[in-house]
Amino acid sequence: MIDGELPGDRALRLARAKASSVARQYPAAIVIGSDQVASITPSITVVEQRVDEPPAQILRKPGNRETCRGQLLAMSGRTVRFDTAVAIAGDARLIVHLEPTLVRFRTLTVNEIDAYMDREPSFDCAGGFKSEGLGVTLLESIETRDPTALVGLPLIWLCAAFRDIGVTV
Repeated sequence: MIDGELPGDRALRLARAKASSVARQYPAAIVIGSDQVASITPSITVVEQRVDEPPAQILRKPGNRETCRGQLLAMSGRTVRFDTAVAIAGDARLIVHLEPTLVRFRTLTVNEIDAYMDREPSFDCAGGFKSEGLGVTLLESIETRDPTALVGLPLIWLCAAFRDIGVTV
């Protein structure tokens, strides 16, 4: 973490670092790096955080049941932004992309959260839920150009980027 760094900037920095690090080890390869940062912002409909806004609350991988419960309670009834960054390194170039996804959580009870964690413990996922699984039951809506971004890798953009650099997908 870098003090004052916006969530999207953090995701981009980490995706670049991952791709660049591996590309240095395998110079003949095309390497994909990705990272996702989940955050609760002060505004409900934030697409881009303004400089004058209070900082977003970053949600990490909870790691355990207690932290996961706390994160899911914090997201209850709120819109959470997931910034998914991807970087392609190789052939002396670095291409990066940031795909924001806004996820609106319905109002959740502690019993609903505990029942969800019993069925699908997602302690290793940013925010503590899996939209590709039962976590979708916690949601009201998902707003994004690329639904695969919420899972962790924006495949629509990635395929287009590969076509742009001449890689057949």
